[in-house]
Amino acid sequence: MTPAQQQLIDSFRSRFGQRVALTDPADVEPWLTDWRGRWTGSSAAILQPDSTEGVAMAVRLGNELNVPLVPQGGNTSMVGGATPPADGSALILSLRRMNRFRSIDREARRCVVEAGVILQTLHDALADEGMRFPLTLGAKGSATIGGLVSTNAGGTQVLRFGPMRGLVDGIEAVLPNGMIHNGLAGLKKDNRGPSLDQLLIGAEGTLGVVTAARLKLVPAIHSRSVAWLGLDNPQTALNVLRELERATDRIEGFEILPDESLQAALQHLSGARPPLESAHGWHALVEATASSAQDEAPDTLLARLLAPMIERGMIGDAVLSANEAQAESFWRIRDGLSESEKKAFGPATQHDISVPVEAMPRFLEKASAKLEHAFPGASASGFGHLGDGNIHFHVRAMGRGGEDWLEREGEAVSRMVHDLVTAAGGSISAEHGIGQMKRDELARLSPDRVSALKAIKAGLDPKGLMNPGKLV
Repeated sequence: MTPAQQQLIDSFRSRFGQRVALTDPADVEPWLTDWRGRWTGSSAAILQPDSTEGVAMAVRLGNELNVPLVPQGGNTSMVGGATPPADGSALILSLRRMNRFRSIDREARRCVVEAGVILQTLHDALADEGMRFPLTLGAKGSATIGGLVSTNAGGTQVLRFGPMRGLVDGIEAVLPNGMIHNGLAGLKKDNRGPSLDQLLIGAEGTLGVVTAARLKLVPAIHSRSVAWLGLDNPQTALNVLRELERATDRIEGFEILPDESLQAALQHLSGARPPLESAHGWHALVEATASSAQDEAPDTLLARLLAPMIERGMIGDAVLSANEAQAESFWRIRDGLSESEKKAFGPATQHDISVPVEAMPRFLEKASAKLEHAFPGASASGFGHLGDGNIHFHVRAMGRGGEDWLEREGEAVSRMVHDLVTAAGGSISAEHGIGQMKRDELARLSPDRVSALKAIKAGLDPKGLMNPGKLV
């Protein structure tokens, strides 16, 4: 521990008590490695204030003493975005004790919660109020609101409601100089220059520390239905989606996957059963919801809209969930694809990418073919959120080697994937962020964007103390 770090910790404890700083290595160690186990850093302490004023003091002291801080919530980053540097220069600033609900307003359909509130906890609390926050993801049991805001998280309901950027109605945050920005009023009109709230969303903690957010809510789901469709190709899937979108605004999820991914899940996911009796090259998972008994029942809605497409041969086969258990079993297959593929096919480079929605079918076919040609023996395909252009694109080693393949060729494979994505007008990070994993690739492929981000960073955080080594 450096003298400056010790001084910061002593000052912090003298104001808020011993509990606000953890220095025992046994307490710190679990938070030094990222969610995927790819990066491990070093830190002398975890600061854990339970108030905005405490966060502000920590940031102000860090600025005065030149001590870098790494904001951390549930530590669920997929790109090493919340892992401290390996040199031990930074302290972890945990928001987990800031976990209060400040307000829930059913009439306004808004709530204000602190950054450390866990997503599943928010879901449970709102269910008791007949409301919901329409964003969910696999890490909902540990991901926190502050982290979701800071990474502009997505998930399976982006098709209808958008990512965090569209669901946040205001932010409270501590800026790098220790000043508190309060944007929680929820003003519909505020023309005092560029939005600081929007600037902080997706900034990955590099421009300040989100301490609370005002979130948009929608009525709780009264009922839902999930359809599993058998299709010929991704273009057909997109055509089906467009017909559904023209007919209704109640489609919340539309996921596609190739048959090879389904077969991996059926082989390695306990209890998984084939949704359809017939074989198909591609599959789609469609969810429709109703918010009240007055709405047309989701199963009736889907049956009515899908029947003409089946009659025309656009959809090869389809089944509607008979009950909630079957709906969950469909989603369980989708959620288990990455792990099932790993067991079935071995090591793979995994890419969280997006391209314009209309370009996605062609991209899936052309990119897969080009990668398999460039790396003979490898296999490439993608699955995920077709409706918002976000696909999880995997290139598997297969005949090119075993566990050492990622070390030997992983970087070259990812560079080619990113080049193809960029050529298609897409993004190398759709919902996971940049963190430290994609920082160099972002600089290589988007120098104009990085130049602007660095200028903003220099203006707000001239000492570079906020989450160093991430994003830029």
